[in-house]
Parts: sequence; structure tokens; C-alpha cells
Amino acid sequence: MKLLTIIAIAIGLALDAFAVSITCGFTVLPPKRRNVFKIATSFGLFQAGMPLLGWAVGLSFSLILQQFDHWIAFGLLTIIGIHMIYESTQTECRHVVNLSKNITLLSLSLATSIDAFAVGITFAFLKIHIITPIAIIGIVTFGISLIGLFIGHKLGVFFGRKVEVFGGLVLISIGLKILVEGINS
Repeated sequence: MKLLTIIAIAIGLALDAFAVSITCGFTVLPPKRRNVFKIATSFGLFQAGMPLLGWAVGLSFSLILQQFDHWIAFGLLTIIGIHMIYESTQTECRHVVNLSKNITLLSLSLATSIDAFAVGITFAFLKIHIITPIAIIGIVTFGISLIGLFIGHKLGVFFGRKVEVFGGLVLISIGLKILVEGINS
């Protein structure tokens, strides 16, 4: 597989993480360097790890998991999106992306990387050496997530708490998109 193809796949996989990073940027105010790198690293590691896992699982379980992956992603993103919308209606100041509770970050990282699992299975079918693709996928996702976090922060400062409702709707929309694509495939 050509390097340009791998980079295109990496960018395609990173787009969900980019959208979620923008949403996270809305709620991580001010964006502490440690938190920003924690989010981008988590997204990058999951995006790199899931193709590796998919590659390892290979053909033997692909048909079973392929039937449910879109439902898992939809469920996780919808729950987090509804939570964000609910939190935006609360009068006390709380951040939706509570980085002291890693479960939210891990859920977002998992939900945005499930499609990367399927790509890993495809890599196994094509007998591709996996190290280069997962490194590129992880690095691209990390970089794109950083950009998304800073864009989200700028938008969040400008628009305030109303953006949390929008962010929740974006997560639910991404979940619906994944579900519809999964059902139609």
C-alpha cells in the first residue's frame, strides 16, 4: 500500500476525532496544555491501537463484530451527547469533559476509533505490514485532534455555553451517521 493511500486513510479515520475534539475544545476552558495533550494523545493512541487490534483479530471475528460496531459507536456518542446537552442546562458551572474522570475521554476515544478497527481487519485481509499504517494513523489523529481542540476552544470562548448544546448535537449526529452507514453497508 502506498504511503499517500495510508495518509488518506489516516485523515479519513481522524475526522470523527477532529469533530469530537472541536466539541471537547468547547468545554475545556481554559485549554491547559496537559489536558489538551491528554485528549489528543488518547484519540491518537486509540486510532492507532484499534487498527492493530482489528489486524490481530483478522478475518475470524470480523463478520460478528461488524454487525455490532456501529451500534456500539452510536450508543457511546449518543450517551455522551445527551449528557453534554443536559450539562449545558445546569446553572452551576461544570465542564462536560471532566478530565479527572477518564471514563468520558476513554469513551470518546473508543467511539471515534471503532471504524479504525474495521480498517485494521482490512489491513489483515490485504496482508499489509501493520507498523507503518498504525504509526501514521496515530500521528495524524494526534495532530488533527490538537487542531480541533484549539478551534473548539476559540469557538467556545466566542459563543459560550450555547456551544455545549451544539457539541452534544454534533456527537449525536456523528453517532447517527455511523449507525446509518453501518446499517446500510
